Amino acid sequence: MDWGKVTYIFFSLMSLTTTAGFLYEQNEIALFIAAGVNVISTVLKLGVKNLLAAELLASSLVADLHLIPAFMVLTFMNDISLAISLAIGAVVANIFSIALALIESAKSQDKEEF
Repeated sequence: MDWGKVTYIFFSLMSLTTTAGFLYEQNEIALFIAAGVNVISTVLKLGVKNLLAAELLASSLVADLHLIPAFMVLTFMNDISLAISLAIGAVVANIFSIALALIESAKSQDKEEF
């Protein structure tokens, strides 16, 4: 088992679920946790060298660039609807990232069989 892959998949999935958690319970702490976990996920993807590494990193950066401004909007402007809309964008980016990770995983298992 590749523990590096387990770790970066774990944080990718964790960033998706914590962002979804913010959509359920809209407060600054939930959004801060979602943004923090997503930044950790992005940092872990910096060292990944696989077929779809650039796409995985790009999707994680997109989620970062939704969640960090969402936290600032919620904290400083108290605009919950804008923060939610930005968080929904991060959820879409995280779903895309998980889909890419699944595709990459299936492709790497195809190579191992031959």
